[in-house]
Amino acid sequence: MEVRVTRKVVGLDVGTTAVRAAELSARRGEIVLERFGQIALPPGAVVDGEVAQPEVVAGALKELWKRVRYSTKQVVVGVANQRVVVRLTDLPAMPEAELRASLRYQVQEYIPIPVDEAELDVNILGEHEEANGQRMMRVLLVAAQKDMVAGLVDAIDKAGLDPVGVDLTPFALLRALAPEGAQVYPEAGEALVDVGARVTNIVVHEAGVPRFIRILLMGGQDVTEALATALSMDPERAEMTKFEVGSGAVVDQAAAGVVSQKLDTFAEEVRGSLDFFRAQSGALPIARVLVTGGGSRLGQLVERLGRVLNLPVEPAHVLGHVRLGRLGLRPEQLAELDPVAPIPVGLALGEVR
Repeated sequence: MEVRVTRKVVGLDVGTTAVRAAELSARRGEIVLERFGQIALPPGAVVDGEVAQPEVVAGALKELWKRVRYSTKQVVVGVANQRVVVRLTDLPAMPEAELRASLRYQVQEYIPIPVDEAELDVNILGEHEEANGQRMMRVLLVAAQKDMVAGLVDAIDKAGLDPVGVDLTPFALLRALAPEGAQVYPEAGEALVDVGARVTNIVVHEAGVPRFIRILLMGGQDVTEALATALSMDPERAEMTKFEVGSGAVVDQAAAGVVSQKLDTFAEEVRGSLDFFRAQSGALPIARVLVTGGGSRLGQLVERLGRVLNLPVEPAHVLGHVRLGRLGLRPEQLAELDPVAPIPVGLALGEVR
């Protein structure tokens, strides 16, 4: 009798204000979300997407594993911050194995990081022929500073976990919300916007193939801090006020003005990123924008983005892409989970398939 081994792995999203982890398994051809948990981080533990206090993050991870009782310590973790560079460029066509072997010698001119100090990855998007007949391939080049990645891995090691992979967070977002081959609209692309506390990931894809990635150092925490500064609020009250404004509750008009201003700034930054993509040669039109992330729960955000971008903007729903195990969560709890699940789910998907 054949014994079927169920592969399990945990996708780990270390954010500015919380750590979130999703355990996935592959059962009979289906991806199952077995466990999900999150735990808050104190201010300063993670700064702009980079681990600043490994011991504090490790302590939070230990507590999370204790609470949720994950069945594995194997984790895939994501990175996205100012020390990660993503570039779309053309290189001479060659087999992928040869490209990866020679990558370090070909890309220095395209990245602002010395190659000896960078972890490199590449995603081949396609090939084309230039006017002189030379075959070229368009690639998405990723470079992350080694010491930044080492700090993240150090926190995971200190927690007694086994980091089996480090992935680019925007790739995880894409994997969770747009499986490769899934065409949204004929001859059009789709933009995914994940709004975190301090980091926002933007991905434009065509049928699940990434065409553009941008990482913005802004998010929901900017609104909270603007309220705290402008109206002399403590952080907890500012956070509550942010969501009161977003829900349409009766609030101080000064608070509503602060929130509106910060949302306008955010929407303009997203528009600027998408305009940059659309200005590139051969760029596809964008048919739709999906929004996710903890910051997307601010009630006015989707409407504001739709108005500024002049595009259909909708909340993303990652839980429709996986089968739910025995999570023990009520429907309202699942609704709260949906916006913050794509990154950890997408990280695990890259390893469990």
